[in-house]
Amino acid sequence: MSEFIINTDDNVYIPAEDSYLLAENLLIKEGDNVLEIGTGSGIVAMYASRLTDKITVTDINFDACELARKNFEANGIENIEILFGNLFEPVKNRKFDVILFNTPYLPTEEDEVIDSNLNYAFDGGLNGRNVIDLFLNEVSNHLNDGGTVQLIQSSFSDNNKTLDRLDELGFIAEIAASEHFFFEDITLINAYKL
Repeated sequence: MSEFIINTDDNVYIPAEDSYLLAENLLIKEGDNVLEIGTGSGIVAMYASRLTDKITVTDINFDACELARKNFEANGIENIEILFGNLFEPVKNRKFDVILFNTPYLPTEEDEVIDSNLNYAFDGGLNGRNVIDLFLNEVSNHLNDGGTVQLIQSSFSDNNKTLDRLDELGFIAEIAASEHFFFEDITLINAYKL
């Protein structure tokens, strides 16, 4: 599926359909300053690196930061800055033209939490929205006017709630693409800051 060399790690999310739904629908122009939250293996950022040379990625999982570094090196990609930390913490006073996030969107009961850094990749709390809502609360502070947010979530984590919140924040938002799997739809939401 991918034309990149992808190393994997048991503690890091392995690129799956949701990763490629984002990677193959990027709205990035040459010269755009791009931030990807939760880069994981780095696959989305690698696709982005073909479109612009200003990319910063963050991850709360230190294993993911190390794996992304290894994958960028394996593919000869040198234009991506890797920062360790949660959501926007590592980029406190910075703004970007495009912000990407394949969110941890699975509703997760306490007994489903796994004792591994991999848990960060999918655990969205009881309603699947814990991390999505934290992200939405801060995203405007880090986006340039006219900027774009692209995020992946699931029908399990209430797409309409995300669209309504983005609307409240002054974005024009839409479900731009989706794929149906078993009991859920994985959706790509694009939001444009006016």
